Amino acid sequence: MARGVTRGFMPAAVLFDMDGVVTDTARAHAAAWKRLFDEFLQDRAQCCGEELRPFDSTLDYTRYVDGKPRSGGVVSFLRSRGIKLPCGTPDDGTDRETVWGLSNRKDRYFHAWLDAHRVRAFPGTLRFIGELQAIGIPTAVFSASRNAEAVLRNAGVLELFDATLDGAELARLGLPGKPAPDMLLEAARRLDAPPADTVVFEDAIAGVRAGVSGGFGLVVGVDRGAGRDALKEAGAHLVVRDLSELRCVPGKGLERRQLATLPSALGRQNELRGRLAVKQAAVFLDYDGTLTPIVEDHTRAYLPESMRAAVARLARCCPVTIVSGRDLNRLRELVALDSVILAGSHGFQIAGPGSAETSMEKGTEFLPMLDEAEQQLRRRLAGITGHDVERKRFSIAVHFRRVAKGDVSAVRAVVDDVLDAQPQLRLGHGKKVLEIRPDLTWDKGRAVQWILSRQGLDRAGAVPLYIGDDLTDEDAFRVLAGWGVCIAVRHDEDRQTAADYTLRDVEEVRQLLKALPAMLEGCPPDGEESDDVERA
Repeated sequence: MARGVTRGFMPAAVLFDMDGVVTDTARAHAAAWKRLFDEFLQDRAQCCGEELRPFDSTLDYTRYVDGKPRSGGVVSFLRSRGIKLPCGTPDDGTDRETVWGLSNRKDRYFHAWLDAHRVRAFPGTLRFIGELQAIGIPTAVFSASRNAEAVLRNAGVLELFDATLDGAELARLGLPGKPAPDMLLEAARRLDAPPADTVVFEDAIAGVRAGVSGGFGLVVGVDRGAGRDALKEAGAHLVVRDLSELRCVPGKGLERRQLATLPSALGRQNELRGRLAVKQAAVFLDYDGTLTPIVEDHTRAYLPESMRAAVARLARCCPVTIVSGRDLNRLRELVALDSVILAGSHGFQIAGPGSAETSMEKGTEFLPMLDEAEQQLRRRLAGITGHDVERKRFSIAVHFRRVAKGDVSAVRAVVDDVLDAQPQLRLGHGKKVLEIRPDLTWDKGRAVQWILSRQGLDRAGAVPLYIGDDLTDEDAFRVLAGWGVCIAVRHDEDRQTAADYTLRDVEEVRQLLKALPAMLEGCPPDGEESDDVERA
């Protein structure tokens, strides 16, 4: 970790970049930039005969435009294509082929997106800001965008900050944009905080460089696509995927959320009751390691009858979903309950109890690639004892729990080679398992969001509760941070997490599930039998 975090760095103030740290507007900006540059390059190809590759919404966005003022982004990207345009003036119309003309056109495209969509604030960031407010640490948000106020208002977070600084003020003050540190230094000045005692959160490489050159005490890179290595190379003292991985503790300062440092959910039942009693609850449960112990033979991970009864009872009080990496059909056999929603293959397959509204299948176009990868894995791993290739509909799990320690690297090498030949598939990691999945922006967290939306529970009056033990469950924890209740089953492990509480093992999960109905309003009295428990 960074030098400041290991000492328990207690900041005098915290500065947040807006796009990518506070608000999820990177997709909107990338779409507006792509529309702008693809139109420009296509027109140039038609009139000048130049063959220029289109704008890449990931690589080009990160390298040339992210974190910079619009005009600077235009110049930077066009330079990468060997194009130079006259600068023009800020009043240039959107039809002018000048730097300012293109900048104004991009602004028009961005506003069109803003008018049609609601900007999402990152839940983990909101939770972290709430912790800072609780202990009196001032915050500021900064952005090179002249639209910052409109974005923050759209997201409903404008009033959260003690100070704001946007591109319009930057121009009025005559300050240069990032990677120059001037904007960050001005934000710190408005909070009356010395830079050396201030934390900066940035997702852009240019912003990280600005924080480092400004002498800020701690510069935290938030990896939303720029890449951990690139942010570290730019000078970030610490890189996280999301601010839900951090917390600020009175008397201790900034620290990572670790399983070993979080309170037990069983020991905080009064606290949980306060959060659940007056709201509509929805419960999400991982399967392996949460409802049933991890076993050497993954095919024998049967659900204990006492756990099935606890889940069935809870499902009579609120919607319950079991979210698993297992194939949907196998998950249905193991759970044997008609009253719960099942999300198999990490949410690529979802089946509701008798309702088409909560059923869907995502990623069917990847099935031929998975078929080919499965064949290659079975053939090339045949000589390694102890491995197991488990084909699911939308993923392939390569289990190596029973592989000799000296052969594990050989298993990994084969998996890497197979993925190199199938670039549209990607690798995920679980406990003693390598999981090959479609390279699609979909995971347990997004599946949970989809289910909550279908249930009408994606609003302030509802509270989702998620219990899981695996790294894949962290995607759901990050999505629900600060809004839902996130509980990690830690077993004997200590790792970084975005959860709020922990449970020690599967037995403690069962105890909490038995206690939850009493915390919820409108539940049937204890002792009534459930009709939907099937015997496996």
